[in-house]
Amino acid sequence: VLLSASGLVDTINKVNDFIAGNILMYGLLFAGLFLSFILGFPQITKMGKAFKLVFGGLFKKQEGPKEEGSMSSFQALATAVAAQVGTGNVAGVATAITAGGPGAVFWMWVSAFFGMGTIFVEAVLAQKYRSKIDGEFVGGPAYYISKGLKKTGVFGFFSIAIVLALGFMGNAVQSNSIASGIKGIQGLENINPAIVGVVVAILAALIFVGGIDRIAKFAELVVPIMAAVYILGSLVILGLYASHVGPTFAWIFKSAFNGTAVAGGIAGAAVKVAVQKGVARGLFSNEAGMGSTPHAHAVAHVKHPAEQGLTAIIGVFIDTVLVCSATALAILVT
Repeated sequence: VLLSASGLVDTINKVNDFIAGNILMYGLLFAGLFLSFILGFPQITKMGKAFKLVFGGLFKKQEGPKEEGSMSSFQALATAVAAQVGTGNVAGVATAITAGGPGAVFWMWVSAFFGMGTIFVEAVLAQKYRSKIDGEFVGGPAYYISKGLKKTGVFGFFSIAIVLALGFMGNAVQSNSIASGIKGIQGLENINPAIVGVVVAILAALIFVGGIDRIAKFAELVVPIMAAVYILGSLVILGLYASHVGPTFAWIFKSAFNGTAVAGGIAGAAVKVAVQKGVARGLFSNEAGMGSTPHAHAVAHVKHPAEQGLTAIIGVFIDTVLVCSATALAILVT
């Protein structure tokens, strides 16, 4: 039986709501809590060391030659953050607030906190079970599932799922958001979204065809500027509405537990919806537990896998604690 377009969309939404509300929400939080606990909460005890690893030697010459086919630790982080920071930090945060109220922001922070434990493990395993093919390092969940767990069935499922998620669905969301944003500019309302998509694809291809070296150099240069400009722009807005910043934080924490956020035109939502939207958008934003960023962390040149695990924690911190929070506060104070 062929479904109509509206029927197909309705079916997809129902499946998505079931997975996000009954599997994803609890699975992500429990996995992050469990891994953080058995590791001694490195997002607290090792945060200082993590910042030192990432930023301490940023302006120093790298010790020793970088291994062929690898990236520096900072380049791997920048590449991972390039994937993490995007639509999820802007439109994703806005939709989470619209659907789950301001309380969704709190649960986004919670998912990020426990997600730091998850992504630490992802990066460490990616380093431990990586391989070298044609002179370049490769690694990620597919490798540590097949080589570490010896689960070929799970390996196959993950490989197909991640290709669909990153190769098609994720890119479709990002390019669609870019096209929508450009159509919102005065004078460009009639531009064909397909043209925007083609331009984005060409620009991306110019980077990808250069292989690991060009990707690393581009991410290392662009990502810090991208994040800094966005955060500074948000700080300007917060400065203009400085008197509302304190009450906004109170609003977020109160709404996270009572689900009665009815103010500023934002509909109230049950606590479960706030948790569901916050955790789901947290994952879409920082990708901790999704299995996407370990591919970048696997190719980092470090002395010990745990070093890249700590570096990965900073990626979640930048993505959610800084960029997502900047978006959320800018929306709520205004």
